Amino acid sequence: MNKNWLKVVIAGVFEVGWVVGLKHSTTPLTWGLTLVAIFFSFYLMISASEELPVGTVYAVFVGIGTTGTVLLDALLFGHSLSVAKVSLIVILLVGVIGLKMVTPAETSEVKN
Repeated sequence: MNKNWLKVVIAGVFEVGWVVGLKHSTTPLTWGLTLVAIFFSFYLMISASEELPVGTVYAVFVGIGTTGTVLLDALLFGHSLSVAKVSLIVILLVGVIGLKMVTPAETSEVKN
């Protein structure tokens, strides 16, 4: 995995943090951590998009965020995981992994 795809994965992890933070923040500290997660999430995603196709980066970013948020909700907050929910997450991940596999590691475009 090259550094730009690593940025996308880390951005997706930060996305999980800020999505959960938006729902569960109650103190200035937790709101501050949510804002930090938002900043790093988008900074890393935008940074990776400078070298990788933006559509694929966004799809992978959202796939990681969606999967992580649903799983964290189930593990930490007791939300249910039905067979249908897990099946749809698996389908989402197959699509995201497929997009990543057919996308070149870095584009060869000349920056202006």
